[in-house]
Amino acid sequence: MEYKHLLFEKVDGVAIATLHRPQVLNALNDRMLQELSALMDDIAADNEIKALVITGGSKVFAAGADIGFMSSVSPLEAEKFITLAHEAINKIADLDKPVIAAIAGLALGGGCELALSCDIRIAAKGSRIGLPEINLGLYPGGGGTQRLARLVGPGWAKHLLMTGKPIDSEMAFQIGLITKIVPANDLMEEGKKLAAELASKSSIAMRLMKKSINYTENVDLPSGLLFEQKTWAFLMSTEDAHEGLTAFLEKRPPVFKGK
Repeated sequence: MEYKHLLFEKVDGVAIATLHRPQVLNALNDRMLQELSALMDDIAADNEIKALVITGGSKVFAAGADIGFMSSVSPLEAEKFITLAHEAINKIADLDKPVIAAIAGLALGGGCELALSCDIRIAAKGSRIGLPEINLGLYPGGGGTQRLARLVGPGWAKHLLMTGKPIDSEMAFQIGLITKIVPANDLMEEGKKLAAELASKSSIAMRLMKKSINYTENVDLPSGLLFEQKTWAFLMSTEDAHEGLTAFLEKRPPVFKGK
């Protein structure tokens, strides 16, 4: 697919996907969602890519869904749009590689939901994050009512969803919505640095660990523990596990091959 609303690059195992509709603050429309979905398929199939950073650039992450587009859709068109949103966002959440959201400026509505689907979120100082849909007579339809509560707990989730008021990066850090605040000028450097660190780990261990974390969101604790037990036992049969243990004993850095 030709990318009109995304910029993409990959360097040394790290991919950078940049939302690119600057004239409308990276508002999500159907074309951008289709491109995100296609890009996740491409990244999933690219064995050279070990980690992904999603960003909107240095000024804004994404200000939400395209209100001009949303205001004129029929119910059937709205259903098609939100299906596209879930498809793209779920592919990010389920990608078998670590995904980092590097947030600058605004991450509102659909932009926040996109960030919630990532594994790790870092934000530039002064960023504002929220889900203001209630102020439009709506509520988040791209996973916000589900993923936010799992991340920050139902109390804070209800506060943010019901008031519709964005919070700044400092408050987002305090409640666990993001894990790090960085100076705005350092955001992409920090995102790439973290992605490179993750890319240096065993890709097979990273993939199975992410599956275990995601799996436990949908099952009870005993089922999650059993899944962890079985995948961990399988992991012990891999070349990467042998290499990691051997390198530790030999006091040298491991060289992982994803096998």
